[in-house]
Amino acid sequence: MELSDRHDLPGTRRPTPPVPRRLFLGAVGAAALLGATARPASAATSAAAYPLLSRAQWGADEALRHGAGGTEIWPPAYYPVQTLTVHHTADGGDGLDPAARVRAIYREKAAKDGDIGYHYLIDDKGQVYEGRWSGTDGSPAHDGAGRLVTAAHIEKYNSGNVGIALLGTLTGQSATPAARISLARLLAELARRHGVDPLAEVLYRNPASTAVRTVPALSGHRDWASTACPGTLHTDLPYIRREVADLLAG
Repeated sequence: MELSDRHDLPGTRRPTPPVPRRLFLGAVGAAALLGATARPASAATSAAAYPLLSRAQWGADEALRHGAGGTEIWPPAYYPVQTLTVHHTADGGDGLDPAARVRAIYREKAAKDGDIGYHYLIDDKGQVYEGRWSGTDGSPAHDGAGRLVTAAHIEKYNSGNVGIALLGTLTGQSATPAARISLARLLAELARRHGVDPLAEVLYRNPASTAVRTVPALSGHRDWASTACPGTLHTDLPYIRREVADLLAG
């Protein structure tokens, strides 16, 4: 579940004007998993490593991110990635179409925080959804310099911490094979891009506060707080870390 630590540093805005956005997580992700040089979507020719729906494609109403005067409720702040964290949404929307479910999570969190709290979400068919809005000059969840936009998925430990959530409540069931495959591929792409060792333990230092914590570089929510999240995925994390390391090794 998302927690209410919306900002680690409120009010931080992008220092440079935006340039055209490049949605290349899928195509460049495949190149990264194969050890190839990352290229913009216009130059990449390999197939997507996992299916990705942008905010526009899953139907995000961007007006929800703005107040009555048109001001952005949650201005973005960006920091280098230190850790990757896995969640389940436990949102109670099992009867909804997955895209409608993502929209419902977004509406609920936008009303409270100004945007969805995860960087990426994954449904049981392995479809990946772009989460927290990150601007117009980078890939999903990142700015043009490759820094991560701060989201709100773990209280006190958000900046530089990627949050990926599987849709559903996984306390009494396992993630589907399709969701696990997309999760491993997404984690591998992010780990390669940001130099994260999925088998390592790291000292996370919040760059926007004094908070520090020693955690696995590829963690579950439960490694950061007293919570049932991410359900059975927490038990699976040793295997997921190995899957990601194997993908990185090619």
